[in-house]
Amino acid sequence: MKNTPFDLTGKVAVVTGSSRGIGRSSAELLARLGAKVVVSSRKADACQEVADGIIASGGDATVIPCNIARKAEVEALIAGATKHYGKIDILVCNAAVNPYYGPLLDITDEAFDKIMGSNVKSNIWLSALAIPQMAERGNGSVVIISSIGGLRGSTVIGAYGISKAADFALCRSLAGEWGPKGVRVNCIAPGLVKTDFARALWEDEAMLKRRTATTPLRRIGEPDEIAGAVAYLASDASSFMTGQTIVIDGGVTTAAV
Repeated sequence: MKNTPFDLTGKVAVVTGSSRGIGRSSAELLARLGAKVVVSSRKADACQEVADGIIASGGDATVIPCNIARKAEVEALIAGATKHYGKIDILVCNAAVNPYYGPLLDITDEAFDKIMGSNVKSNIWLSALAIPQMAERGNGSVVIISSIGGLRGSTVIGAYGISKAADFALCRSLAGEWGPKGVRVNCIAPGLVKTDFARALWEDEAMLKRRTATTPLRRIGEPDEIAGAVAYLASDASSFMTGQTIVIDGGVTTAAV
């Protein structure tokens, strides 16, 4: 992909939650497009497996473990990535949690705070640490992985949806603040994707049958299908796009079945 708008040669990408699922697929694709990639999640051994695969395929990757709910670890991630590669051009805020399924008003304060902390506050921390150096160079891209859960209500994952709706607002505000300095900020809102994170949903045969029946493409997504949009937003192919959300859900939010 050299000498195309998707060429990421010379770019450095930090991808949170990249030991599996959408994060892993994104890290691997960014590396194939030429980026040097910082693989990060809570488990160092799982991250190392991803990095080793990237390196074996001719790419460049390093591992910096991080629990995004802990500010000191987020600070160490950004500082470590900058020290190792000299800069950060691309930040993919992918890591998220959802420890609660059930009626919204029954959620405990602890569970709600955990969701908002990991899914929203951590993205603010990451952005606050990475964006200023992008602005100094006059170029950079932040990609926040949100969810269609932020676009509609739910009787079982309402708090998660609130956090993902907040990510849309965060994206728009950061885009407005940092666009004049050349930094772009965009969101991706996936539908149901076959990841470990969503396993409880797609392994439920009755739920899966209902979901695919109301999805125009009649199936759920795969991580690689989200990674393609990450690559688009990270690259110059989307150089005039900021503050926007790309919905990738097989058409389920169109309600056209």
